[in-house]
Amino acid sequence: MTSINTVLLVLHILCVIAILSLLLHQWNKNPRKLHPGILHAGLTALIAGIAMVGMFQTVHPDEVLNPTKYGIKLVILISILVISYRNVKKPILAKNTWLLLIGLTTINILIASIWR
Repeated sequence: MTSINTVLLVLHILCVIAILSLLLHQWNKNPRKLHPGILHAGLTALIAGIAMVGMFQTVHPDEVLNPTKYGIKLVILISILVISYRNVKKPILAKNTWLLLIGLTTINILIASIWR
């Protein structure tokens, strides 16, 4: 189970990095357009994260799960997916929306790395 959890963790981290890099790739583009890969990476990160939370007690029997942390991360990731889904077909991605997606992704990364 530990190896499955490690694979899911690496997959989750790579997907979040992919979301951030696909958003930052639009830095100098004019007009900005939302890359559909953000939706795919977000859904994969969501599935991997849910699977890791489901296996938490099996992999870490000594630790206690912090549901607040994972709940906030879940809400942020779902909001990234909803905003992305609403803007994926639009020909132009507004700068405010683009900055909001970058901010939400960065906050999600900070919560994962700082909050223990």
